[in-house]
Formats: sequence, structure tokens, C-alpha cells
Amino acid sequence: MGPGGPDLLTRMPWFRQLAPAHPDGWLVADRSGDPLAFSESYAFCLPTGGYVGHQNKSIYHFPLTALNLETGVDNSLLLHVPFKGELPRPKTNYSEGQSADGKQVAYSQHHAAGKDSNISVADVETAKSVKVTEHTGEQHYTVNDFSPDGKHLLITSDAANGYSNVGLLDIATKKIDWLTHDKWEIDGRHFTPDGRSVLWEANVDGNTDIYVHNLTTGKTHSLPLPKGVNSPGGAATAFSHDGNRMLYYHNGPNAPNDLWIYETTSYSNRAPDMATGKSIPVTHSLVAGVKSDDMVEPQLVHYPSRDGKWQISAFVYVPYNIPRNAKNPAIVYVHGGPTSQTVNSFNRIVQYMVNQGYLVIAPNYRGSTGYGKEFQEANFKDMGGGDLQDTLAAADWIQKTGYVDPKKLIIMGASYGGYMSMMAVTKAPEIWAAGVPIVPFVNWFTEIENEDPSLQQWDLATMGDPKKEEDKALLHDRSPIFFVDKIKAPLFLLAGGHDPRCPKSEAQQVADAIKKNGGEADLKIYENEGHGFARVENQIDAYRRVAEFLKAKVPPQDCSCAVEP
Repeated sequence: MGPGGPDLLTRMPWFRQLAPAHPDGWLVADRSGDPLAFSESYAFCLPTGGYVGHQNKSIYHFPLTALNLETGVDNSLLLHVPFKGELPRPKTNYSEGQSADGKQVAYSQHHAAGKDSNISVADVETAKSVKVTEHTGEQHYTVNDFSPDGKHLLITSDAANGYSNVGLLDIATKKIDWLTHDKWEIDGRHFTPDGRSVLWEANVDGNTDIYVHNLTTGKTHSLPLPKGVNSPGGAATAFSHDGNRMLYYHNGPNAPNDLWIYETTSYSNRAPDMATGKSIPVTHSLVAGVKSDDMVEPQLVHYPSRDGKWQISAFVYVPYNIPRNAKNPAIVYVHGGPTSQTVNSFNRIVQYMVNQGYLVIAPNYRGSTGYGKEFQEANFKDMGGGDLQDTLAAADWIQKTGYVDPKKLIIMGASYGGYMSMMAVTKAPEIWAAGVPIVPFVNWFTEIENEDPSLQQWDLATMGDPKKEEDKALLHDRSPIFFVDKIKAPLFLLAGGHDPRCPKSEAQQVADAIKKNGGEADLKIYENEGHGFARVENQIDAYRRVAEFLKAKVPPQDCSCAVEP
């Protein structure tokens, strides 16, 4: 954000077209001409009078563009890197930051399979870029921020030990000074305005805290923030100009994402102390009348995978006042991705179902992020295999708590979680009393054929190619559509009418096939939605329909745990 600072948000923005070369791109600016956003994708202002943004003309290939706002000169070749390899254009560019003088741009280039990436630094005037993370083998490198003097980059990489850690990269020498050596997911964020310290966030088993590291003393402190998922805010920086205040987001199990300000302790004779301070809430996102005390805080549990290779992490939600009498229903809630993670944040549908009297266990199966490179890649070319067994092991675990009736188990999930739900009811049909697949895909062959190009490249690299004979058997075995005759539980499927990832036809063919076999399948399609439901009215309608379906098929005990309207 430019000279106007945060008060720009109170002004009426005006629009102007960028240049003839970008007829579809619009710049949002304040009256000083400082750009705030670029509609094609992402942009930031250069102090030299231009912008850099993703030129999203090809869904799976993002060349970066530099544009001089005064002359309209479009330096489109700035970061337009030619690709090589057996897959067509299998890489994507992401611009992550600029030097303070606006002369350099740092960007990351990621392979479609998600196994390898690099960092390069480009000169804006000459359009020449230099790779600064040359390496052998498969490693991830992501750039986070430029140092104020433009000599160093704050980066995140798994090159040190196979887990995401934070390092300081010297641009001239290309050497990395590792600041963390942990076996969790650590992500670099920002330099402080004076350049003396850096921020990173550490995701430790689903809880994320913010840390400040003093580059001079080498000391690291965790900021005293509420438990949950905390992340620095802001685009270019999270700090005020004087470094005394930091913007951050807090997302906890009992409240949605809110904006907070962390105020450091100030001293007259020395720099502000980031290690001590206080947090001030700026927003309150819970809808009026909904109390945070009515939300259930989950318990973090661990259990061994069925094959003994992994310890699986899961969050368990237990409704208030529920009797431990082995008569209650439980939902195994499967996250999407699969490169994602269930974390200790607010989950609307989970909280709604818990308040209806259902226990919920949400596992982080192999393939999830947050537990290192090896764990994340453990389901490559095995999706619907080992990760499904980890999900079934969650059902095993929840039955041992003494709360759950083994005949009242429910499988539910969205996107890849919807796919896993379909795999569960076809590969282990005897376990489930009901299933709720949300925006699922059920056929790897049609999925890969019809999905958008960027997702197609990822699926080809991580699961296989339907055109290759050696991949066909696996893709068939992991496509639930071919095994719908095995389903015993009633299903309630939900889909979006304009879903580019998992078209409504995927859910429709499942419902039709089940009914043809004499089974029970209800289907609700939201014609004005895509992959997931963005409209609040549709979310409310979907949650209510799911609750009504489950209460009819797998009713909870009357534990007086519902929130009164």
C-alpha cells in the first residue's frame, strides 16, 4: 500500500485501464495513483512507477509482467521462462516480492507435481533473471520477503531436513543461513521495517503461532497470541511504519477468522520489544446471537496407521453433555486437497453437526501437509489407497472412546474429501451407516479428461495417465464409480452446477447408479455454485439438509446439545 496508508480504504477508488496490451486488466487506485489491486490476478506497485503481476492468460502457466504506468511499456518477457520436460508447460510462476528500490523482483517457480520448486531474482529494467537456489534432487523453495537493503531474501524450504524451515538467503553468494531446524511446518513471512528481525509462523500439529527472530542476537520468541491459527496480515508487510504494531489474523475453533493488532512494548531508550506486548481485536466475525462458548474446542489425538508406517494426527470434537454410553453417532470428516490439513480453526459445518449431537473426528491422513515432505508425498500414485486406510483407522479409533455406537458411523468430506467418502463407502461398505460426499469426483478417467489444465497436470504427475496402459488398472481400482454396486449406506450428495473441478455429472452418475441398483441416494445440486458453496444462503441450506438427512438415517441421542435459534 502506498503513501496514503490504511486510510485509503475510506476513499472512493477510481479505475483506469492499464494499456492497450491489457484490455481486460483494470487497476484499482487511490487519488495519488498508487495501485491497490489488478484484476487479472495479483499485482504490487514498484517504487519506480510500475507494477508487477501474474498475467493469467493461460490457466496453468503464469508468466509475470512488468508494466511502466507512465509509458505503458509492457515488459512481458520479464519472467516468461520457457519450460522443458515430458509434460506440456508443467511449471507455474509466483511473484512474491520486490526490493525496496523497486529494481528487483523475486519469484518462485513450482513444478506441477508439487515436488520441486526454485527461487529466481529478476532485474526489472533488463528483464534478466538469475536462479538463486540451484540444487539437485527434488526440493521446495519459496521466497517470502526482501530485506530492506535488498541483499537478502527470507525464504522457506525443505532442503535442510525434509521439513519446511526458514532461512536467510544471500543473493550475491546464493548461500543460505538456516534460522530454524524443526520437524514441523515453518513458513517465513516478513522482515521488520528496520531489518533487524524476521517473522515466521510455525504450524505445530495444527496450531499455528507467530515467532520473531532477532538477526543480531539470534534469539527467537513466540508471540503471546491466542491458541488456534495465527498468521501475519498485510500484503507487503504486517507492520506499521514505526514497527510498533503488527497486523495479524486469528482463527480459532470457537470463532471465525478475525483481524487483530499486536502492540509491542515501547521504550524511550531502545527499540520496541516484539517479545512482549498485547493483542487488540479489530473485528468480531461471529454472527450476532451466536456465542463462542457454544462452540466445541477439539482434542488433538494420535493413532498408528493400519500399516504401522505413520502416526496419524486428528482433531476430535465431543458435544457438550454427551453421555459416554456407546450409543452415540460419529462422523469421520475428511479434509480436501489432498495436500491440505485439518487445523485448529473454525469449521462451520463441523461445529453445526457437533451442536446437533454428533461426535466428529477429522484425521490428517498421509498426503496431508504440515508433517514434512515424506508424509506429504506418501500417497503419490496411491490416492485412495494408504490415505483411505488412515481414514478408516480414524473410525477404528473413535469407536474405542466409549462414546460411539459402531453401527452409527458416518463418512463425510468435500472435494478430495468427497472422493475419499465415496472410496470409503465402496471399499469398506460394511462400516458405514450413512455417507455425505460433497462436491466429489468419482472417476479418474473423466476427471483428468475434463478438468482445467493446471489441475490436469497435477493429477497426471501424482496419480497417472489414463492414456498409458500401465496406469489404467490403478486408476480403475481407485475410481468409486466402478464399485457403486458395493454401497450399502444411504448417501446424500451435494454438488455445484458450475464446478470445473468435480462437475455435477460426477455426483449425478453416482446417484443414478445407486438408485438403479435399488440403493438410496439423495442429490442436491446448487446451480449457482462452483467447487464448494460460496453463497451464505446456500451454505445454510446445505448444512440444514445434511443435518435433516443424518437425523433421519442416523439419529443422535437426545443430549440437549443443540444451539437454540
